Amino acid sequence: MTKDFVLGWGVPLLYLLSAICFILGLKLLTKVRSARKGNAYATLGMLIAIVATLIKVGTVDYRWILGGLAAGTVLGLVSAMRVPMTSMPELVAVFNGLGGAASLLVALSTTWLRVIEQPTAPGPQPLMATLGGAGAVMVPLSILVGGVTLTGSVVAFLKLLGKFGYERPILLPARHLINFLLVGGALSAAAIFALVPLETPQVRELALVLTGVALLLGWLLVLPIGGADMPVVVSLLNSYSGVAAAAAGFVIDNTLLIIAGAMVGSAGLILTKIMCVAMNRSLLNVLVGGFGQGASSGPAEASEYVNVKSAGPEEAAMVLENATSVIIVPGYGLAVAQAQHAAKELSDLLIARGCEVRFAIHPVAGRMPGHMNVLLAEADVPYERLVEMDVINSDFRNTDVVIVLGANDVVNPAAATDPASPIFGMPILDAHQAQTVFVVKRSLGAGYAGVKNVLFERDNTVMLFGDAKAVLQGLATEVKAL
Repeated sequence: MTKDFVLGWGVPLLYLLSAICFILGLKLLTKVRSARKGNAYATLGMLIAIVATLIKVGTVDYRWILGGLAAGTVLGLVSAMRVPMTSMPELVAVFNGLGGAASLLVALSTTWLRVIEQPTAPGPQPLMATLGGAGAVMVPLSILVGGVTLTGSVVAFLKLLGKFGYERPILLPARHLINFLLVGGALSAAAIFALVPLETPQVRELALVLTGVALLLGWLLVLPIGGADMPVVVSLLNSYSGVAAAAAGFVIDNTLLIIAGAMVGSAGLILTKIMCVAMNRSLLNVLVGGFGQGASSGPAEASEYVNVKSAGPEEAAMVLENATSVIIVPGYGLAVAQAQHAAKELSDLLIARGCEVRFAIHPVAGRMPGHMNVLLAEADVPYERLVEMDVINSDFRNTDVVIVLGANDVVNPAAATDPASPIFGMPILDAHQAQTVFVVKRSLGAGYAGVKNVLFERDNTVMLFGDAKAVLQGLATEVKAL
């Protein structure tokens, strides 16, 4: 088997096989039941892609390759084993940022190797003359999108972490004008980079300026976005990382990287659209920012509520004793308390008593798309018990008991009844239509949207104050004693 045959047929066939694995993996990831198999297909596709690329590159210093492979394997294993499911949104933000950083570094290294350090360069010439039309466009694009993704993901990570004051939207004066000028400057720099003949020092300086502008722009774009929009931001940054990867694929002439990047970019954009629809907000509204004051800043406190009833696990268990249908609504409070296993235990106890129990999943419950599905899957909740909002909403009116676990805005009836509410028009889970609603929360504080939840004052609502895990464990104990 000759080298020409391997490079001409073998590598493209391996790339095709890898792309097929990616497509199958993405398809299987759309369902909770098949997600693990989808992840396995995608992993296999990446392994094939790495092998094919090494064959294509040929003679390289494998010490660097093996070193990077070892470091990445250790980091991946440590992350997979030590990062809890409750911190998965933060981990996804880190992955998005690393994807952007990789694309940024590929574009910069290509610029350095083929333009700045090129010993045979005949003098000032545009990037298009050295890298061709595609390279001249994609190198600046990869730097710009990669830089925005990197620092945008860092800010998203800090917001999700919620320990440095970043969870609140930070609204800088004249931020829209600043961002507009930065975008205009970045596009101008990219055009000069591609079309204007430049001396080597000028190329180096322009590349660094474009990198700095991209990094600053990513920081400023995500800074004003509040906690309520985090699911949208995470999926949007995922889309950015795909676009950056596709651009990097054009830079290094790697067909598979173009395909994979385009898949990630388009899938992330579709998911972003789904998230926006689920929140009744346009993407422009999200990018403008300012919606959602963060989990700790909710202005709606106990003084704003009247006729709120509360109970303990014993009283709640007496109601559950006669229930034939129960719907559990998980929210971020479930994740914070790591109460997914306690929720599974309670549901199993109720099912053993002949009660129908299902989990209602809102698309933006939690901090990232699919957050609740991931948490409940970790607790081995059967897939058939997880029901999406559009399917289960019509069943609430025929349900005996709804247990809301740390969810807030996604069950707030004001979204359907109060035109003055900031969340008016946002599709919600119609939990308020059930015969009895138990809301498990630490306090009457507001959710990420920072608005009062009128569900707490309804006649059929009873508050169960406390940590979600402790309350569920108390309920399980009382149910066992019935």
